[in-house]
Amino acid sequence: MSSLASRPYTPLQPCGILHTAVAISGLLLEDPPTMNDFSPVAESDTALASPLARMESVSRLFGSFAALRQVTVDFAPGQCYVLLGENGAGKSTLLRILAGLLLPSAGQVTVFEDQKPSTARHRIGYMSHAAMLYDELTGHENLSYFRSLYRGNECLSPQEALNQVGLDPALTKTVGQYSQGMKQRASLARVLLSQPELLLLDEPFSNMDVESVQQMVKLLARFRRGDRTILLTTHQRDLAAPIADQILTLKAGRLLSLEPGNPTL
Repeated sequence: MSSLASRPYTPLQPCGILHTAVAISGLLLEDPPTMNDFSPVAESDTALASPLARMESVSRLFGSFAALRQVTVDFAPGQCYVLLGENGAGKSTLLRILAGLLLPSAGQVTVFEDQKPSTARHRIGYMSHAAMLYDELTGHENLSYFRSLYRGNECLSPQEALNQVGLDPALTKTVGQYSQGMKQRASLARVLLSQPELLLLDEPFSNMDVESVQQMVKLLARFRRGDRTILLTTHQRDLAAPIADQILTLKAGRLLSLEPGNPTL
């Protein structure tokens, strides 16, 4: 399989997971702050003229609750971004908007230069809190089923996806018998089937022991070196520090900071 670093930014044949975008209209902040309250975070030296993904003054409301408030940020190709914040800070909402699962209430979101996330889902991989796997099936059976839902000729085989995350395709255990670390890796394999260029990972270290976290971090470091862009959320900054090129902090829906990391892998 050719390296992702050598592949031009041309759309793959559609084989991404089918998502449902939520239609939103007419939502406004009840007490809109001034633009001075939401001055854009300074861009790092790694930001490019044509970012892989861009959010401009993005807000998202659920009723009268503002989950995101005027977020402006660029995501450069081949970088790993770690998104920090307490529960309710807006981390999952930001990922779901980038994945095309939610529409912003205000602002603009573009990916791969000028596409909307909803038209580029085959190039985006989204891993949620839940593993989204069937406990009664083996890892290989799960991936075979999910691959059958995809279209096009650019998807990995179940064997290739499982090998990429260090799981044995011949393992006869059902997913219900997997450890939490194995479930997270199998879930990541499901996401990798469509060979996404943008990986969005919501709490990938959740409920994992130290050894499993280390294995996951090493996997993500390899994908990052393969020129994928990774955006992951976590409560534990230290866990993701070895692969963090950039660290973002959200608080109450606002982007407080974007600072360079110090990756060691």
